[in-house]
Amino acid sequence: MGNKMLQVKDEIKKAVKGKDHVVEKVLATMLAGGHILLEDIPGVGKTTLAMAIARSMALSYKRVQFTPDVLPSDIVGFSMYDQNTKEFVYQQGAVYCNLFLADEINRTSPKTQSALLEVMEEGNVTVDGVTRSLPEPFTVIATENPLGSSGTQMLPESQLDRFMVCLSIGYPGHDAAIDILKDNAKKPLSLLQEVIQVEEFMELRKQTNDMYVHDSIYEYIVTLVEKTRTDPLFSMGASPRGSIALLRMTKAMAVLDGRDYVTPEDIRNVFVDVLGHRVKLSTKARAEGKDIPVALNELFNGVKVPRT
Repeated sequence: MGNKMLQVKDEIKKAVKGKDHVVEKVLATMLAGGHILLEDIPGVGKTTLAMAIARSMALSYKRVQFTPDVLPSDIVGFSMYDQNTKEFVYQQGAVYCNLFLADEINRTSPKTQSALLEVMEEGNVTVDGVTRSLPEPFTVIATENPLGSSGTQMLPESQLDRFMVCLSIGYPGHDAAIDILKDNAKKPLSLLQEVIQVEEFMELRKQTNDMYVHDSIYEYIVTLVEKTRTDPLFSMGASPRGSIALLRMTKAMAVLDGRDYVTPEDIRNVFVDVLGHRVKLSTKARAEGKDIPVALNELFNGVKVPRT
């Protein structure tokens, strides 16, 4: 089963060039049952990545371009009065799919952003007091432009905390950029094949969730997260939800590597991606010219690695 996910990764690489580490972490997040926030400038392949994942994994896919006039009802649906039946009939919103791409989420209103909260946390939609379940699996890939771009506003902490990881695709390397130009005329997305079915993926997700973890790994994760709350480099630390996200991501990384056990190296690989958007730098850290990845790596290196 784990090899199937490697086949998915290889298939996605046909359309997304030179970003293997990002593809791997996005797939790991989906295995872990989480949601992904991609923070980057326009035009680096965020939408292409989401579409490539949907095609190679046989997932239903929808995309909404978030603008200030997008309403919560566009996302979760609404009830419409039917003149023939004299009853209100529910009209599904855009989130009824397996993979939902929320493009430029920080350009829309806080009210519309908050409409995604229940959807992301519970996998349910509630409209007019009726709760309906979304199809499984359900993953949100949200993109946002860097703060300071025209028309953007910061996502609230409660919204950020719902994302398991925050990743950045970044510009392609020189050779990858050449490959992108060469393949442009071929429309590589249209060439992608389905590699894994939804049922197989859900079984693999269950195996990931049920993976055995040594007590020393639990201790290590909690110690790392607690240190974000006491270290003078941070003014706000990560919540228990951050600990859970870190555990689930490390399990998923182990599965992608073909293992049925977690190592401290798995934690290192995803530590900044999972906690970077959940912490805030202190005035001291900013005065020293440090950014969040540097501060988190300093914290990580200061905690003794367990022997498992």
